[in-house]
Amino acid sequence: MADIRRLSLFPLGGALLLPRAYLPLHIFEPRYRAMVEDSLVRERRIGMIQPRDPADPDRLYDIGCIGKIIDVQALEDGRYNLVLEGVSRFRLVQLLDRPTAFLQIEASTDGFEEDGDEPDPLAAVIRAAIERDARRMAAARGYEIDWDQVARLDDEGLVNGIAQVAPFDIAAKQALLEAEGLPARADLLLQLLSFMAPDAEDPTLQ
Repeated sequence: MADIRRLSLFPLGGALLLPRAYLPLHIFEPRYRAMVEDSLVRERRIGMIQPRDPADPDRLYDIGCIGKIIDVQALEDGRYNLVLEGVSRFRLVQLLDRPTAFLQIEASTDGFEEDGDEPDPLAAVIRAAIERDARRMAAARGYEIDWDQVARLDDEGLVNGIAQVAPFDIAAKQALLEAEGLPARADLLLQLLSFMAPDAEDPTLQ
């Protein structure tokens, strides 16, 4: 039997939530404040999904990620600061006709049963290449990064963290979400970083 559930939906381009990763959000629009309030009294779950085109927010990708609200700060003016933990990817089944300002959907998690499992470590050469190209990309764009802290991340934290914060376009972030398993996501991340890193070799980044 298919695992179908109702989800409140937060369409947000460029905001990438991955299984077993975390995403901080600042909620200020009235409809999404209502979404948070609804989620808090039910399962504390929100479906994060990207629009295919920022100019047409009603055209959504088919696959998103369920986020569990693990931390919430209610501000005096009605806004919220949240932290979501990625639980599982989902496939959008259908939009529901509900009298709420925010979207609600039927979603299926079939096919994503392993999203919560701890992945195997990456090959050392892949890990090293990701760190190298991330350094090149950051240097090219003037980003200041605490690389000592980055080095302490496990492989999954490294890949997911770069995937979330790097300035990839919506389609690239969606491809990272849809990649099956950490090795595939790491390979795709390397390809994307190679497009953003300088072509010239910089010995200070080796």
